[in-house]
Amino acid sequence: MAGALTDVLGEVLVAADGEEVAVSALAARGVSLLKLWNKYRVSNIPSLIFIDASTGKVVCRNGLLVIRDDPEGLEFPWGPKPFSEVVAGPLLRNNGQTLDSSALEGSHIGVYFSAHWCPPCRSLTRVLVESYRKIKEAGQKFEILFVSADRSEDSFKQYFSEMPWVAVPYADEARRSRLNRLYGIQGIPTLIVLDSKGDVITRQGRVEVLNDVECREFPWHPKPVLELTDSNAVQLNEGPCLVLFVDSEDDGESEAAKQLIQPIAEKIIAKYKAKEEEAPLLFFVAGEDDMTDSLRDYTNLPEAAPLLTILDMSARAKYVMDVEEITPEIVEAFVSDFLADKLKPEPI
Repeated sequence: MAGALTDVLGEVLVAADGEEVAVSALAARGVSLLKLWNKYRVSNIPSLIFIDASTGKVVCRNGLLVIRDDPEGLEFPWGPKPFSEVVAGPLLRNNGQTLDSSALEGSHIGVYFSAHWCPPCRSLTRVLVESYRKIKEAGQKFEILFVSADRSEDSFKQYFSEMPWVAVPYADEARRSRLNRLYGIQGIPTLIVLDSKGDVITRQGRVEVLNDVECREFPWHPKPVLELTDSNAVQLNEGPCLVLFVDSEDDGESEAAKQLIQPIAEKIIAKYKAKEEEAPLLFFVAGEDDMTDSLRDYTNLPEAAPLLTILDMSARAKYVMDVEEITPEIVEAFVSDFLADKLKPEPI
């Protein structure tokens, strides 16, 4: 086995008839299976991810949908297809009118995976309707495509009646499934924002909409370093996160902390982007508020500020650098040691 996957599994191969041997070999080499969860951003189980063994790159994140939709393997190797190809076909408006998916060409698109039975989805939809209106009124070419996870067509129709955008017909289960497969959807609500060419700008459209209610930063290109808020704290569960805690009573402290971390974050993101991989760390600055206090309590962190940490919620592990002054050199060394497995974790 070669490529990026070797970084996680070394030379180990898992044979269908040798599970016990393979697992013991992993343990003997000191390789944590949780690295696989983090590397491939697994947030729930069961999950089946197809990988190109020669490169370690993900072919398909939603393997369970693949084997359901294509049990004969006719579409093997199930690699990603362009959005325009997957979405091709008629779309609906809530007044019953139809239009061809080609009408989306040239627009930024929000692919919205949601369902009426999901309370967070309904809450987000109310905000998203206003965001959609503001963006359109500003003259931006923007459309939202609703991909329903409702449990009946009646529920779909009731929910879609609240939406001013377009939807994949509920009866077209195959196309809805292909869109779920294309973006590896593991939970709802999820809003994927695409550029006018159909390439992903951000998978965190939900967070962006809630953090930018005036839509001033549309189309929400990702920032290397985020300020930790109630709405984006959910990202802490998506993999290891570097969090620099600061004293927010000083108005300039958070911004200075972002500027300190940003060059390091940009370098890490660029390195992995060049390999067509997701960065192994997310980067945050956290001030003083109730949410941050709760996070400190939950992870049993000291009250010091500044405090440099890496939090890995899925592994229930933390790494703490408690020094009087945080410098770029300290941050870079801390990140490098973490990525090289040189840091000893403390339990959360």
